[in-house]
Amino acid sequence: MSQPNALYESSLRGLTLRARGKVRDIYDIDNQHMLIVTSDRLSAFDVVLPQPIPGKGEVLTRVSNFWFARTAGLVPNHLAAIELDEVVSDAAQRRALGDRAIVVKRLKPLPVEAIVRGYLIGSGWKDYQNHGAVCGIPLPEGLRLADPLPEAIYTPSTKAEAGAHDENIDFATTERLLGAELAAEVRDLSLRIYTDAAAYARQRGIIIADTKFEFGLDEQGRLHLIDEVLTPDSSRFWPADEYRPGISPPSFDKQFVRDYLETLDWDKTPPGPELPEEVIERTAAKYAEAERRLTQ
Repeated sequence: MSQPNALYESSLRGLTLRARGKVRDIYDIDNQHMLIVTSDRLSAFDVVLPQPIPGKGEVLTRVSNFWFARTAGLVPNHLAAIELDEVVSDAAQRRALGDRAIVVKRLKPLPVEAIVRGYLIGSGWKDYQNHGAVCGIPLPEGLRLADPLPEAIYTPSTKAEAGAHDENIDFATTERLLGAELAAEVRDLSLRIYTDAAAYARQRGIIIADTKFEFGLDEQGRLHLIDEVLTPDSSRFWPADEYRPGISPPSFDKQFVRDYLETLDWDKTPPGPELPEEVIERTAAKYAEAERRLTQ
């Protein structure tokens, strides 16, 4: 595994920058392909924080590629059969990118995030406390913080631009956005991937409390899994041996940063606050440990 210096923002000669998201920089290659560079930026509460987490982008890319390979029999994904050196000819630039860059097919992203929850935590816990339901889905009485749900539930949201906040939506809204058939396909596929992945991860000592998937369509209208899959950025990972219902479990993901930020007098709008070096180092270590447990 390469460990180049932290990369907060990429700048590649010879390629046109198409978009810079919360974490990913996207470059045009041709009409069918793009280059995605997963930086070491960290977003929390939909705000990009001012410091990078060293090695984070490489971890996210390798973990996503691991899951793309495991789910290839269920759904096509956005990875293209083009090597990085065919796109980035400069060897020094390739070394700086490390394992952060992938060539992907150009697809039409769907305007929803496919969120699956297996445990009662985060905004789902707040929703349950107020309404006895999560995103309109009724749940049994008496559940505790971090309790497992009777079965995984699908709670989609809108996809926000950088600096904006995602909003939970009900399934009927996804049907209006996508059409009934595609909405059902996304829901069923998301639940299937989550259920299979959660069982695998539990064997490796990790509970996947919840996660989000993103999908896109090719020119023939075929659904593809895109962006990132079951990473510490898109999921809540808990160590199984430290999990206890009734408390917010320790985590392998950026929840550690969120918990720190919740202690600050910060209104969750840009600019984000500086993180102490200890928080940066411990967060980097948590990402690396999640990768080790899942993929080795």
